This record gives sequence, structure tokens and C-alpha cells, in this order.
Amino acid sequence: MPFRPRSFLFYLHAEMLMILGVLAAIIGFALEHTLIEAGRVSALVAAVVLIAVIGGVSMRVAHHAEILAHKVGEPYGTMILTLSAVLVEVLILAILMANGAGETLVRDTIYAAVMIDINGILGLAALVGGLKHGEQPYNDDSGRTYLVMIATAMSISMIVPEFVPDDRWHAYSAFTIGAMIVLYALFLRRQVGEHSYFFSYSYPKAKTAVRDRHAAEPSEPGTSESVTASIVLLIAGVALIGVIAEVMSQFLNAGIEGLGAPIVLVAIVVAALSAAPEILTALRAALRNRMQNVINIALGASLSTVILTVPVMEAIALFTGQPFVMAMTPVQTVMVAVTLLVAAINLSDGETNAIEGMTHFVLFATFLMLSFIGL
Repeated sequence: MPFRPRSFLFYLHAEMLMILGVLAAIIGFALEHTLIEAGRVSALVAAVVLIAVIGGVSMRVAHHAEILAHKVGEPYGTMILTLSAVLVEVLILAILMANGAGETLVRDTIYAAVMIDINGILGLAALVGGLKHGEQPYNDDSGRTYLVMIATAMSISMIVPEFVPDDRWHAYSAFTIGAMIVLYALFLRRQVGEHSYFFSYSYPKAKTAVRDRHAAEPSEPGTSESVTASIVLLIAGVALIGVIAEVMSQFLNAGIEGLGAPIVLVAIVVAALSAAPEILTALRAALRNRMQNVINIALGASLSTVILTVPVMEAIALFTGQPFVMAMTPVQTVMVAVTLLVAAINLSDGETNAIEGMTHFVLFATFLMLSFIGL
């Protein structure tokens, strides 16, 4: 294939955030000891800069996931987007835990991710979409399926552990890994198989109102970018995030040491880094009156976070012999219960509106307030 300068320059310009990420990783490694020795403030500033860089690279990862998603269609498209976000989250978590992060970081990150996905992403998207379009239709089967899976997975992995004795955590941890794998395997088979219509606007039975409204919606914009290039750049972006996260964790540990800052604030940062691209994608979908995409992104990301992050991190705990706290605090349990209850009520009729979006967004604001006061 002949070399095309314009094509090369196009990719060079488009991937500027990736290039900045590579430069940040090199500079971070080179100045790591110097900045840490310079004091807490310099370490914190470096950590904040690298967190912003990770956010930028994750945006490009999500962009290439969206390209692949557009090519394969739903529900496969949303799976690619959510799985790429979960992969970023698991990678950052594993690196932070390996570098001595708090024993509640995994629990707090999963909790924060669920609050961000359901109350933040779904709430904000339903709010702005409802203000623009009024009532927005979606397949009500998808909401019920996602919510019952999220409730089951969180109960098994983050509520029941409160009652498991310390000397039996190995057995229950192994059981949790198996339970999550079985749940996700069956869910995945149904999502891409005979029940794939649960997660799209295509119904095996007549629901003409929703189908007709979907037919009138604007289609997603196409793309001329290469699928092969997107696959390569997506993999490269995830690897780059891992490298930057390794350096960032050193600065973060040095910066917050002795400050007494709640570990949940670090968890929110980790969850927000993986969720940021999904927020933008969901908002664009809501403004185009494609609420099904929003449901798939918000609830799919929440389910994937719980059902995939838990077994990976539990396996790491079993391998290293170092358990970490998975049982939620009473405040966290109440917030999750209220969130799932409100979501079950709001997502029971096949349409969302601005009022329903506002209820979730208020819950999201409550979650942030409780986190900042250390609860």
C-alpha cells in the first residue's frame, strides 16, 4: 500500500492525546524520584496532571471502542464500549492495589462506579434528553434484566461478605469468583443470542409505539476510520494507561500520605476516569433521542463493573494471600438499595423523562456529598 502523507498526518493530529500520554509517561518516569523528593505538593500536582492525561487517553480508547461499536451494532457495540471502560478500571485498580492502596479501594471504586453509572450517567442523560424530547422510549425488558443482575451481583459480592468470618474468606472468595463467572456467562449468552432483543429496539412482539418512534430517530453518524487501526490504537491506549497509572500511583501515594483524605475520593477518581467517555457517549445518545443506548451504556457499565471487576480482584487477593474489604458500609448499602429501588420504579414503563432523570441526579449529588464528608 503506498504511503499517504495526508492519512499519516490525519492520524497524528487525531491521536494527539495518545502522543501526549506517551510523553507524559516518559517525563513521569524520568522525574519520578525528583518530584517525590521535592515534597507532597509537587507529588500531588504531578498526580493530578497524570490523572488528567489518563482521562484524555481513555477518551481516545472510548472513541475507538465507539468506532468498533458502530461497525458491529447493538448489543455488541455497547459491550465493546463498556468492556473497554471496565478494562481500564481493573488495570488502574490492580496497579494501585499493588502499590499499597487502602484495603477498601476495590469496594469503594465499585460502589462509586455504580453511583456514577446509574445515578450520574443515566440521571443526567434522562434529564437533558427529557428536557429536549419529553418522554424517551426504550425496551423495558433491558432495564429489568440489568437491574436484577446488578442487585444479585452486588448482594453476593458486597453485602453477604459482611457476615463471612475472616478465617473463611478464601472459600467464599472462590465461590464469589465462580458465581460472577456463571452469572456473566449466562447473561452474555442471552445478550448476544436468543434474548438479544432485550437490549435493542427490535422486539419479537408488537410494540408499535416504541418501534415507530425509534424509526423516526436520527441515525448514528458513520465513520471512515479504519477498524484495524481502531483495534490497534484501542489496545495501545489501554497499555499506555497502565504505564501512566503505574507512575501516577507513586505520585498519588506520596502526595496523600499523612493527609487523612478518605480513600473513597481516590475511588471516585478511578471510577470517573473509566466512566468519563461513557458520560459523553450517553449524553450524545440522549440528545439524539436514543434512550436505549443510554440504558445499555449506564446499566451495562454498572453490571460489567461489578460482575467483571469482582472476580479479577478476588483472584488477585487469593493469589497474593492478601484479602481486602468488600463488604459495603451501612451508608453505602442504603445508597445502593435506594438507587436500585428508584431505578426499578423509573425503568418499569419503557419511557424516561426529565423528572425521573432528576431523581437519579439528586441521588448522585447525595453520593458525592456523603463521600466528601467521609461517609
